[in-house]
Amino acid sequence: MCKGLAALPHTCLERAKEIKTKLGTLLQKPDSAIDLIIPYAEKPEKPPKAHKPSPEEALQWRDSLEKLLQNTYGLASFSSFLRSEFSEENIEFWVACEDYKRTKSPVKMAEKAKKIYEEFIQTEAPKEVNIDHFTKAVTMKNLVEPSASSFDMAQKRIFALMEKDSLPRFVRSEIYQELVK
Repeated sequence: MCKGLAALPHTCLERAKEIKTKLGTLLQKPDSAIDLIIPYAEKPEKPPKAHKPSPEEALQWRDSLEKLLQNTYGLASFSSFLRSEFSEENIEFWVACEDYKRTKSPVKMAEKAKKIYEEFIQTEAPKEVNIDHFTKAVTMKNLVEPSASSFDMAQKRIFALMEKDSLPRFVRSEIYQELVK
């Protein structure tokens, strides 16, 4: 309960965050049943199930977002956590950039670049990420002739944001705490 004037702001804020996280989990909708019967071609295949890391391995993630994202289970856990907070656009953008960098065909690269721009970068994009105007301008300039490094600056900014803001929240989350037990 939120008791006492001195503890009021901190305790209530923590409780509000806890409620928001629990509501986020409850409000997540599963794919519709029809998607299970008639899968859409554009729906990506689910990756093979990742193996749960040892508590020692998961403990390393607390100090390294890079190690967390390199681990399939870690990436899935972190993504799930961000979805529960309604802030999954940053990790989705980061993953899209990683996929984009592996693209070899110039035609496919141009298609993916356009999709990433429209989904994450352009003003009022459905999943617009929070980057500064300079980074947005450089990214737009890079997209005139798409290359594997077109989104590097924006991706680095989002990585830094996740490292500074999202990772500490994830480390305090129930999801992470269960992994390190």
